[in-house]
Amino acid sequence: MAFDFSSLKKQRGSLDTLMKEVEKIAQPQSTEAQKDDRFWSLEVDKAGNGYAVIRFLPPTKGEDLPWIRVWNHGFQGPTGKWYIENSLTTLGKTDPVSELNTELWNAGTEANKEIARKQKRRLTYYANIYIVKDPAHPENEGKVMLYKFGKKIFDKIKDVMQPQFEDEDPINPFDFWKGANFKLKARDVEGYRNYDKSEFETSSVLSEDDDKLESIWNKQHSLNEFLDPKHFKSYEELKSKLEQVLNASGSSTARADKIELGEASTRPAFKPKEDAPRAESPAPKAEREKPKAVDLDDDSDSLSYFAKLANDD
Repeated sequence: MAFDFSSLKKQRGSLDTLMKEVEKIAQPQSTEAQKDDRFWSLEVDKAGNGYAVIRFLPPTKGEDLPWIRVWNHGFQGPTGKWYIENSLTTLGKTDPVSELNTELWNAGTEANKEIARKQKRRLTYYANIYIVKDPAHPENEGKVMLYKFGKKIFDKIKDVMQPQFEDEDPINPFDFWKGANFKLKARDVEGYRNYDKSEFETSSVLSEDDDKLESIWNKQHSLNEFLDPKHFKSYEELKSKLEQVLNASGSSTARADKIELGEASTRPAFKPKEDAPRAESPAPKAEREKPKAVDLDDDSDSLSYFAKLANDD
């Protein structure tokens, strides 16, 4: 549903459409992109601490939602090669990794389940944001940029849309007039990036000047662009890449009905093929060392780290 700025203002504070989408996510049915200067990321200091204030922005022109979701896979196979690819499940299509994970999971052995866990898909969100405060890069303040984030930060968005306590009023954090600034706080917890201390401020208007708000809205970037099939390899290409990563011989991986980890299966168990990757195949010592500052709370950052390792090979 496309609408103009006047329509957007009339709908200020509305949560109905967004809540329907949140409910879909609560009951679910990135190859790392090349450097794109439209994207903003939080810079941390040597201690792993970072702070900024951002504002999530409403749907852009011609788009219904202020976010999109992209599923991806990032893991290293027993060959030492990396698999860093967007998942076709993002587009509602069959993906070879999900098929293989189904087979491994249904095999029933803990070793195969552990392999499937390591290969599970990761979820990344894309949204437009307005940079309110960026101490590390003040030149970014006042800019409209794209932001990639993971489930933990989206959970904080959902928490203010669906407050748990009766003394808390629901907020649409993507609203110009009745939304709220988001204080993004990163810290290092046992060697991993953590965003638990991030929080929304009280509801406030981003600007009293409607002309300024409309100018911000006009600068927003298309999110649907990242769901364009051109950003996803074909099933055949992904399967070929998966075979190279998992099997030195390049032998074929078996197909299975698609099922995501943790979902109940209504199909009989699948017997793994002999060339399936084995949990007892250890990686070289250098590859087994615990990486520093890998972001487990925000899948997009951890995938960036894996992509860097893959490109350095």
